Parts: sequence; structure tokens; C-alpha cells
Amino acid sequence: MRFDIVTLFPDCFTSVLSSGLLGKALAKQIAQVNLVNPRDFTTDKHRKVDDEPYGGGVGMLMKPEPIFTAVESLPTLPRREIVLMSPQGQTINQPLLRELATNYDQLVVICGHYEGVDERVLHLVTREVSLGDFILTGGEIPAMALINGIVRLLPGTVAKTESLTAESFEEGLLDYPQYTRPANFRGWKVPDVLLSGNHAAIARWRYEQQIKKTSDRRPDLLKEWERESRGAGEQGEQGRRGGK
Repeated sequence: MRFDIVTLFPDCFTSVLSSGLLGKALAKQIAQVNLVNPRDFTTDKHRKVDDEPYGGGVGMLMKPEPIFTAVESLPTLPRREIVLMSPQGQTINQPLLRELATNYDQLVVICGHYEGVDERVLHLVTREVSLGDFILTGGEIPAMALINGIVRLLPGTVAKTESLTAESFEEGLLDYPQYTRPANFRGWKVPDVLLSGNHAAIARWRYEQQIKKTSDRRPDLLKEWERESRGAGEQGEQGRRGGK
């Protein structure tokens, strides 16, 4: 998969792209990241990428010309999405990451800055994506999160693929508590069931803990999971009735 990151601060990505599983995935060419600076596509001697907004207001806006020219300089793969990192966009979640990892070969990611981008940039963009309901100084950190979340889903990045399905948000619930050695640390003991060797009991305990943790920490997720579970159950019942 190819990522083209349009950013005024390409150096921000250097450490992130060379570290951990992401760095290994790029080294194995599971994904490719290309950094593009809009400043390289300006035509004035000051390499100006921002200007004052028409109608007045606080701050500066990124100009459309350098962004358009930067994106138009890139190769176009058949399945391409042009993403603007924006607090007004769709919030990143696991289904979105799976969709992008599965359905696209190229993501062009535009990192906004200052007070944002000229509205006409949206004629270029096919999707706006947000890290959450808060404001950062630029789109670089959200872009890093997007890349990381997608690349770890690509085949070959994570050695044990089952770990991609047995984690928070994959089935609508938060992950169950996990423990490793020592079995007793400062008086905090690993639950006996995990030491029992009874795999059926362990599976039940983990499922119960998922529901409990989701109820305690994200009741909104639990309500959505319960709604979807009821819907799936009703569809199954209708299918059984129809087969009779």
C-alpha cells in the first residue's frame, strides 16, 4: 500500500516511520510512505503556502495552489483515496481503518495547518478524517495515527494474525484484562481461572470481563454491541423460520 503524505513538516515523520512494527513493515515493503512538502510547489521567492482569509478573521489559511500542485504531481493508483486530516471529518475508528486497509492501494493524506485549508481544497479531497473532537496545531499527528492503524492491518505486519481479531473494538467490545509473569506482584494476583488450564472456563471469564469492562468504561459501546447482537439474533431467527 502506498501513502503519500502532503505535509509542511516532513521531518515530524522520520522517527515514527523508522520505529517498531511500522518501521519493520516499511522495511519489508508491506507499505510505502512518500513525504511531499507543498512548499516545494510554490512559485514565489518566499515559498509562501499561507495567506489571510477573505472577509477577515484570526490566523492564516493554507493556500490551495501548492496543495493541488503537490497532489497532482503524484502517481495515481487505481484504488486511491485523497484524505484531508481535519477536526470536521469522520472520526478514526477500527471499522474505518479496516475499510481503508482493505479497499485502497493508495492514500494521499493532506495535513492541514494554521487555521486550516482554503475551502476549495475540498474539491480535491474524497474524504475528511479526524482523530477526535479536539484541535491540534496540525494534521501530522492524526496522519501518523491513521498510517499506524492501517499498516498494522496489512498482511505481514503482525506475525500472529489472530491478535488482530482478539482485541478492543474488533467485535464491538473492549479487550479483556491480560496478565503475565509473575503470578503475584506486590500482592496483586493473577485470577485463578487463568492458571487453571481450563480453556472453556478461561474463554467464559474473558467474555464476561469484556462485557464488564465495556460497561464500566464505554457504556455507549456496550449499548451499540447489544443493539447489533439483538439484530443479528433476530435475523438468524427469521432465517430459521424461513427455512421451515
